Amino acid sequence: MVIKRRLKDLGYIVSGVASTGKDAITKVEGTFPDLVLMDIRLKGDMDGIEATKIIKDRFSLPVVYLTAHSDDVTFKKAKETDPDGYILKPFTEKDLSTTIEITLHKFRKEKWN
Repeated sequence: MVIKRRLKDLGYIVSGVASTGKDAITKVEGTFPDLVLMDIRLKGDMDGIEATKIIKDRFSLPVVYLTAHSDDVTFKKAKETDPDGYILKPFTEKDLSTTIEITLHKFRKEKWN
């Protein structure tokens, strides 16, 4: 919940928080957010990479990974989902807000052109 508080402090509306991949997909389906911040390691059978594949296929939303995992295997697997960003933990509020703003700007520009 630390990230949720940090996002709110930065002025963002947090439409949901999920601890499993399935829950993330359900929340996206119910709220259709402007952006998804996804951890790679989640509880349950589905990790964040698998959830991202489904979210991007079904909803065409931008997804930014927030993760402590930067090993080559994980990064290669995550890269295959065409993420819109990849932030390594720990990160600063500036890292977070800059990545979010650039991602949203790029997504909106591509969507309307």
